[in-house]
Amino acid sequence: MPKRSPLRTGLFGGLVLVVAACLVVAPKPALEASLRGLTIWWDIVFPALLPFLIVSEVLVAFGLAHFCGVLLEPFMRPLFNVPGTGALVLTMGFSSGYPVCAKMATRLAEEGLLTRSEAERLIAFATTADPLFIGGAVAVGFLHHPAAAGFLAAVHYGTALLIGVAMRFYDRHGARTVYRPPQGGWLLLRALRAMHQAREADRRPLGQVLGDAVWSSLQTLLMIGGFIILFSVLLDLLTRSGGAALLRAALALVLSPLGVPADLLPAFVAGTFEVTMGTRIASEAMATVSTPAVLASVSALLAWGGLSIHAQVASIVSAMGLRLKPYLIARVVHAVLSWLVAWWVSARWLPHALPVWTPIVPWAPQTGHLAGGWLQWGKATLLFALALALLGLAAFVGSRPFRRLRRR
Repeated sequence: MPKRSPLRTGLFGGLVLVVAACLVVAPKPALEASLRGLTIWWDIVFPALLPFLIVSEVLVAFGLAHFCGVLLEPFMRPLFNVPGTGALVLTMGFSSGYPVCAKMATRLAEEGLLTRSEAERLIAFATTADPLFIGGAVAVGFLHHPAAAGFLAAVHYGTALLIGVAMRFYDRHGARTVYRPPQGGWLLLRALRAMHQAREADRRPLGQVLGDAVWSSLQTLLMIGGFIILFSVLLDLLTRSGGAALLRAALALVLSPLGVPADLLPAFVAGTFEVTMGTRIASEAMATVSTPAVLASVSALLAWGGLSIHAQVASIVSAMGLRLKPYLIARVVHAVLSWLVAWWVSARWLPHALPVWTPIVPWAPQTGHLAGGWLQWGKATLLFALALALLGLAAFVGSRPFRRLRRR
């Protein structure tokens, strides 16, 4: 067990005592802040993350991580220095947002499918915002323009992948996962055999798999909700006590020489703690700040994530003894890189006023709209095709040729 500094223990203890005293002195503002955090968790975070968390647990139980480990090893290893199972973590992280990537990587590390260094690499660059938050909440809800979704998503995920390539050099001499899949046959067949063998080794019936997945996901979401409420209260206390003004002055010393307008400093103060509030305040500065500066600030805040997200990730990875330092360094680098790329591209290639942009396909089409109808039919067709592909895959796995290949 690492030795802790008595000074740090005293500082943290005194800080918690001060917060407790503020809660006793002003319980009504604390209650209002708690309700705001609870509303965000219950209305947005809970329904958005619960399906992804459950599906990720079920995917691991049915051996899809082993399938990706065999099939995508030639792609993931040279590019990101992680095994093929990292593709599953990367996909879930990009599609469902923080902190699902940390949960998924920790789960695979527990299964022995990722080493500590590999899990830390994945968590460092694949912990991102989800497309629904970028497109729905930020582009439509805050910026009031759907066309900004594509630009923000391209900057966010593109810079994350660049950091992933750079992270391949992190702890290069650390332990590596070595896969020994069944030999013989095509790569796809070997991946399917590895998936089936992992499912046989699990031994749990479908009902137990679903029950365990729901229970584990609910525990994770309760933890996330607690952090959201806690940081909502802390941000409210910081604002009322004047601490936000001190933090704003400190950020001005760092950000003003970099060309960040003073009107955007409140957004960075709020975004230091919570990404939703920070991006909303940055979007409200559109009336007084240039479009490139606003887009760059929103991109930087999305990449940073906020201390609330960092606390959630820390609580998840601590169970496996994973180091948080590479994750925090990657967040800072991601924020700076997102700012630079978004400002450079928007200043040179995009119009300087968002309202002149014309979205090709509306993000939230109205009922009866032609594009909206085709979009909904496209989604239904895609889901139907995916269901047929899964049924065909299940039929092939149960077929006689596959059983003969497995016995070789």
